This record gives sequence, structure tokens and C-alpha cells, in this order.
Amino acid sequence: MKRFTDEDFTQNSLYLDALSRQYPTVRTATAEIINLSAILNLPKGTEHFISDIHGEHEAFRHILNNASGCIREKLDLLFKDILSSKDRAELATLIYYPSAKLKEIAQESDDLHERYRLILLNLVSIVRLVASKYTRSKVRKALTPEYAYILEELIMNDKDNQENRSSYHENILSSIIDLGQAENMIIDLATTIKRLIVDRLHIVGDVFDRGARPDIVLDDLINHHGVDIQWGNHDILWMGAACGSRACIANALNNSFSYGNLDTIEIGYGISLRPLSLFANEQYSDSDVSHYMPKGNTDGDFLKQDDDKLIARMHKAISIIQFKLEGQTILRNAEFQMDNRLLLDKIDPQKGTVTIDGKEYTLNNTDLPTVDWNNPYALNDGETRVMHYLKNAFMRSEKLQKHASFLFEKGEMYTIFNNNLLFHGCIPLDENGEFIKFNCANGLSGKAFMDYCDRMARQGYFAKDGTVERQQGKDFLWFLWCGKNSPLCAREKITTFERLFIDDEAAWIEPKNTYYNSWNDEKIADKILTEFSLGKNGSHIINGHIPIKSKKGEAPIKANGKLIVIDGGFCQAYQSTTGIGGYTLIYNAEGIRVSAHEPFKGRINAIRNNIDIISDTVVFEHADHKILVKDTDKGKELQRKIDDLTLLGQAFEQGIIKEKAIH
Repeated sequence: MKRFTDEDFTQNSLYLDALSRQYPTVRTATAEIINLSAILNLPKGTEHFISDIHGEHEAFRHILNNASGCIREKLDLLFKDILSSKDRAELATLIYYPSAKLKEIAQESDDLHERYRLILLNLVSIVRLVASKYTRSKVRKALTPEYAYILEELIMNDKDNQENRSSYHENILSSIIDLGQAENMIIDLATTIKRLIVDRLHIVGDVFDRGARPDIVLDDLINHHGVDIQWGNHDILWMGAACGSRACIANALNNSFSYGNLDTIEIGYGISLRPLSLFANEQYSDSDVSHYMPKGNTDGDFLKQDDDKLIARMHKAISIIQFKLEGQTILRNAEFQMDNRLLLDKIDPQKGTVTIDGKEYTLNNTDLPTVDWNNPYALNDGETRVMHYLKNAFMRSEKLQKHASFLFEKGEMYTIFNNNLLFHGCIPLDENGEFIKFNCANGLSGKAFMDYCDRMARQGYFAKDGTVERQQGKDFLWFLWCGKNSPLCAREKITTFERLFIDDEAAWIEPKNTYYNSWNDEKIADKILTEFSLGKNGSHIINGHIPIKSKKGEAPIKANGKLIVIDGGFCQAYQSTTGIGGYTLIYNAEGIRVSAHEPFKGRINAIRNNIDIISDTVVFEHADHKILVKDTDKGKELQRKIDDLTLLGQAFEQGIIKEKAIH
């Protein structure tokens, strides 16, 4: 046992006095030391990594429910020789979607009492297995309060008294079924399994855009027991919109129109687009909008999606507003070094051309009735009114503000967790592989720049409205979305203007940051890990943002295993390019594995036909010994508490602090 000196007691006297109120005697301090020491020797909890969800709420929920195949593994382990493959598949579906599946079972079963009894027995066995690596206290907290005592009794497995326990459990189950509580108990057991199977969920960026309902994904994340988020570029855009950045609002709407996905706006966040539609019909009724037609499906509820031309007019209207507001932002912030993205004033409306980086391109459309060519970045009166309304609507959307607050609370630019570095985009590098120094951050680079970005993003949300600081923060949120070599954008430029106005696809190229040309280089990975004070051995960079093109043979594991990219095409819009339905990563006591998932065929199909997401799993790093809690960040925290309690215990023993009576 560690022995402490008089100096240790003196330096920590105030802290020890405070600690003694929680642990007032030697016995209480010692009991907690024993408890914490036992926890240190349990297996580490399972971490689940998901990135680039892009609003695909059904696929996300299924991957969350099945824990990237972990639940099916447990079922196979327990029941391979007891239940058929079909029965195991049905049991898995029941765990994933208990309420919906129970309705089917109730309609199909002749002897519902016996069916419920068998289901309950099987679920209790699974709970026992997944709970075995946790303390009883932690398991108790995962149980539904109303049934916590009953569930705890069922989970207890007294090997020395199995016969009596078995009879006792059978009586409990019979009572549950006879009292009509079987369905509630099954739902609670399924919920407990899903909660215990994963200890920590990491979302490595991009909940928003493209897919139908990112707001549903965020509702699920808010209800999750242990989640952290590394902001993605699409997340930061919506966070900026929630802060009232007009440039971010216009970009968010532009994205929604581009993919024919307006349910997030109108249904998810209750923001009416009627003022924009009226303005668009007024200003662009006779305008060429062929380049503004939605790319994605238009089967949503907005206007019953029966007027694509109206949507295209609205898209054109908000796009021109976006280019004006972005121009204003660039002119306000010379330090962003984005003057080459000031394009409206480079248009020659008479010739029908635009000059970009010294090259003249022919425009496919110069019908821009709201642009004053003498002052192209000024909003006209109608645009000003529309943006005033939209800014208020975004800032007054209760649900959007709840989600933005959650993203600021649980999210950050990067996360260091159990010796791994998690971020969405990149650590910006120059052509020589050195960290870029940013003028907009007083020359900061690497980790210091990422910390600066984090602070400025929060300033855009938390600074007092109407202040210079608030405006600077909102502008920086826009920079993080699309700024030159922004760590979230990770490109030299975003070519939205070019894709809408220029048919020459050579103008559409968005050069990626040098980071992506270097991410197979182990030395670069080591350089980044060292920058963030992580060791070269045993640490990894876990990355999203750029989809891995599996169909072309690209692998998610790079830099000799130092860097793992888990964006593989969750979003349906990417799956034709990637060839899969996304990557996820599991890190448990046995090691790290990456799973490539087939595209999800829908929730209804999964429930009716017991169809799981088929995954191809690669264990690329197997631990040479079982990883315990003491090997993790949590273990280090617990060890510090053990040291503090040991110091307190010795202070009691030496009479430095008096024991307090327990009442």
C-alpha cells in the first residue's frame, strides 16, 4: 500500500476535509477502496463507433439496436445448439424492435403463455451474459425502475443453489405472465440488453443532411445512456443555423432542396417555408430552374411533393441568397483568405461568363433577377424579409434549439478516449506534411488550432446576441462548414456555385486537403498522435467524412493500422459509390474490429421477415490480453480516487482528520 508523507496531508487538507464528509470513517473509505479495486479488474466496456449517418434514421437505429452484430453474436454463443437459426433471428428482431415484434407474436401464437415464458427465459439468459462484466450497481441502474427488483432477482444466478433458484424464477415468470405484464417485462429486458451491450457510443460526425430525418437520430442520441459526438461539417452547419447565422441557414436549406428532403425542415423542426415559396414564385416564376431540380427522391410530405418546379424556384432563390450572404461573410473576414470565392462580382452578365481563378467559364444561366450588378452581394428587400423570417424561425424552433444545445454539450472538435483520437474531417496539413498555420486563428496549427475552433464555435452559440463576439462566432461556424482547409470541410473550396452555374465538370473539382493524400503514411499518423500527446503504440486515429470506396478495393484501415476510416456509405446517396451500407467499429476487451454493412432494406422488412443487416467483420487488432477497466481512462480516474481514499484512510488512522459519526 502506498504510504503518504506529512506534506501530502498538508497540501490536500481542504480536499481531504471535503472527502471525509462523503466517507466519514476508515471503514467507509476502505469499503469504497475495495469496491473500486474490484471494478478495476472487470473487462473494459464495449465502445461502438458510428459516423456519417446523414439522417438515415432507420439504418442508424438498426445498427444501434444490433450493436453492429454484437447482440447476434451473444445469441449464437448461448443458443447455437438450442435454437434454430430461424428462431435466433426472430429473437434478435424481438430485442431490436420489441413492441412491434410482440404484436406479431401475439397474433401468431396458439399458446401465448408458454411462448412468453420461453421468451422471458431466453432474454434473462442474455441479460445475465451481457451483465457479467459490470458491477451489480451498474446493472441495477440499467434496469427499468418499476421492475428493477424483479429483474435483479431473475438475473441473479446462484450456482450453488440452482435447483431452488430455478423454481423461484419459474414462479416469478408465471406471476408476470398471469398478471398481464409479460409484454412490459419483455420490452424492459430487451431495453436492458441493448443498454448493457454497449458501454459507450461515439458518433464521429455528420448526423445531418441528405437522409430523411436527422432529427429522429438526435432524439435517439439524447436518450442514449453514454454518448459523445465529434462534430462533422454538416453538424456544424446546422449548429450555425440554430445560432442564427444567415449564411448557415441558407446553406442548410440549399442542401435540403438539393436532395429533395424538406421533411427535416417542416416536419422535424416545424419551420414553415411558405414565405420563401411566395417570394420564389414572385421573383422566379418565369426563370430557368432546370439546374435546381431535386437530385433525390421527392416522396416526402412537403407540399405532397407534387410541384418540383416550385421546389426548384425556392432552391434557386435560396441559392442566390446563399451566395450573397457568403460574400458578405468573406468581406467581413479577410483573415479567412477566401476572396477567390467571391464569384457574383466576377460574372459578366452581358457575355454570360464568370471568371474563377483567372479562367473564364460560360454560364448555363444568367437569369438572376434579384442580383444588383452594381452591388451584387446586397440582399434586396424581399430577400431581406425572407431571411429575417427564416432566422427567427430557426432560432425559435424549440426542437432545433434542443438538438443544438445537445450537440454543444456532448460534442467537440475532437475526442481523446482510451488512447484513441477521434475526429470527423482532418488535421489540416500543407503540401509538405506540416500542420497548416491559420491566419484566422493568429497562426495556430495542429491541436492548438482544433482547440481554437472548438472555442470559436461555442462563442457563436453562447456569446450574447447582438455582440461582436457573437457575430465572429457565427461567421466562424460558417468557416468550419466550408472554409478553405477547414478541419471539418477538409477541402480547398466547396464548388456549390460551379455545380449550379457551370456545365463544365472540370470546374466542380473540390481539392481535398493534403491529409487525405497522406493518411496511408504511418509517419504522418504518428505525427498527429504525438501532437495530441498520444503514444505511437496502441493509439489510433478514428476518422469519418470521406467515404471509403470498397467496390474499388479501398480499405478502411490505413497507415499500418494507425488510422481507421469508418465512413463507408450509411447515406443511400453514397452507396452506389462505396458499394456498401457503412462501416462501424467495435472496441471491446478482446480488441478492435471493423464491420462493413450491407445496405439496410427498411424497418418493416426487418420486423416482418427477421432480416438483420448482414455484416462482414474484420478483427484487425486482437489484444494480447483481456483489456480491463484499469487499462482505460475510466480506470485511471478510479485509481486516482483509490489513491485519494487511501490518503484519507491514513489521515483518519494518524488522527489528522477526525472520524465522523454516521447517523
